[in-house]
Amino acid sequence: MPATHIVEVGNIRCGSDRLFLIAGPCVIEDETTMMRTAERLKIVAARLDLPLIFKSSFMKDNRSAMEHYHGPGLADGLALLARIREAFDLPVITDVHYPEQVPAVAAVTDVVQIPAYLCMQTSLVMAAARTGLPVNLKHGQFLAPANMIKPVAKIETTGSHRILLTERGYTFGYNDLVVDPRSFYELRQTGYPVVFDVTHSIRRYGIPSKDPRGSRREYLNTIARAGVAAGVHGLFVEAHPEPADARCDAASQVPLSELETFLKPLVEIHALVSRQGE
Repeated sequence: MPATHIVEVGNIRCGSDRLFLIAGPCVIEDETTMMRTAERLKIVAARLDLPLIFKSSFMKDNRSAMEHYHGPGLADGLALLARIREAFDLPVITDVHYPEQVPAVAAVTDVVQIPAYLCMQTSLVMAAARTGLPVNLKHGQFLAPANMIKPVAKIETTGSHRILLTERGYTFGYNDLVVDPRSFYELRQTGYPVVFDVTHSIRRYGIPSKDPRGSRREYLNTIARAGVAAGVHGLFVEAHPEPADARCDAASQVPLSELETFLKPLVEIHALVSRQGE
């Protein structure tokens, strides 16, 4: 296994022996919900000694229907992320969909995220890389894991090695996602920190997110523990005070009240794997 590049996000050393967490609501909602979530996440992360990066999207441009909530938009969304960053002293991450969004996002966030569907969009990936910020490349549902070296190589042409790779399952056109444990090994061959997006991996496309059938929640603990045991460096978990009322991915987000219980065994597994040298 190649040595892993350490990618610094604020004072977080992503890729070190210490597990880190990317967490927050799927999409930016009202200020009360967002502030409440950030406050609780920071408490849970401190208890578990998990470095935390706050995540939420100002825009969801791949919703399956026009009537579904798409987010507050660039200006309002970034303004709220900036307030969370300052109020809770947390690094923040959000995703971009078009190159013209990148400068505004880079001015507020600590990591620029490329959505899975867009990981092969050269103009978008290169615009994110040229900011000099770390770029979180989400693994496309359609792409063999070894082929993620292609967008990685695009970023490297800018001289940047500030790259995170996030696994979120594969789709085969049948409205389901499958997590292949071999992908964790393949992504680690790039030499960059690997993150496991657990909650997106249980989503079922085409089923409204408020419908309980919109996810395979029964698999959540199993695949999370498998990913940590396989040696991922970070976890990506969408969490919400009241998932049933969430405006996006309601069926798959982890309730804040259950988050610490969910994460605790994952921290323990990671510690065991690190002690054994994987």
